[in-house]
Amino acid sequence: MRYRALGRTALQVSEVCLGTMNFGPTTSEPESFAILDRAVEHGVNFVDTANQYGGQSGVGTTETIIGNWLAQGGDRREQVVLATKLYEPMSDRPNDRGLSARNIRLACDASLRRLQTDHIELYQMHHLDRAAPWDEVWQAMETLVAQGKIIYVGSSNFAGWTVAQANEAARARHFLGLVSEQSLYNLTERTVELEVIPACRSYGLGLLPWSPLGGGLLAGVLSSGDTRRRESPEMKRRVASLRPQLEQWEALCADLGEQPSNVGIAWLLHQPAVTAPIVGPRTIAQLDGALHATSIELSRSVLDRIDAIFPGPGPAPEAYAW
Repeated sequence: MRYRALGRTALQVSEVCLGTMNFGPTTSEPESFAILDRAVEHGVNFVDTANQYGGQSGVGTTETIIGNWLAQGGDRREQVVLATKLYEPMSDRPNDRGLSARNIRLACDASLRRLQTDHIELYQMHHLDRAAPWDEVWQAMETLVAQGKIIYVGSSNFAGWTVAQANEAARARHFLGLVSEQSLYNLTERTVELEVIPACRSYGLGLLPWSPLGGGLLAGVLSSGDTRRRESPEMKRRVASLRPQLEQWEALCADLGEQPSNVGIAWLLHQPAVTAPIVGPRTIAQLDGALHATSIELSRSVLDRIDAIFPGPGPAPEAYAW
């Protein structure tokens, strides 16, 4: 496993980040433990979750599973860089959501209890809260840093201008500000190349792509034997709209002798702004595939072929301005 600096920090994280959204809703606690153990065994030290994850099992379930895994000891906590998120509602109460100073501090304490740890390396805002002034947000984050409860702050689903606004506000307070951004980014969703990626590179944020395979669309959806995902109405619509490109994509991957899912992750690892794609395996087999993706080297000619199949929006701002 190779490691990369998280944005402009000195923190080293594995170039695959283990996403845990499936822990609880679709993957049992024992299976989740096995995936976590396998990931750490192969050098993955970056684990991402969120306080709301849990689905039908209930909010907080995923953090609880991770906390139970950490509580087994064996240097588990020392081996991982732990990332979680806040913003989404945790109850029907009006203040159990968003980025008020109150919720930031109370949500952090609740995550620490569920995770059974005394600190979180990367505390992320899951979405922008337009009602929360940046001075309020940063004052609360500064308090958590001073208390030793968090080390770094990241964002998720921010626009490029919001990344700039947040970090300029932090700079005025002599605070480090955002060090990472989680964004939807894959070969079928490249909008972030217009504004978010330029902002991340300018301000020194590590980019953590979520949904690196487009919800399974890039995982060999035409040839896969897994019909469960392919039969959903949304997936049928997306496949129909992209079928010519998907046929070319799967043929290219076959030429390379690699699974489409692994090539999709490898493509992200070849993008200069990316620190680590967030992979969310439901099974150990899916994790093993993602780990293999880190060893796939794509030549310039192959990258050009991929760009021809799934063209990006072009350089910013030249793609839309002059």
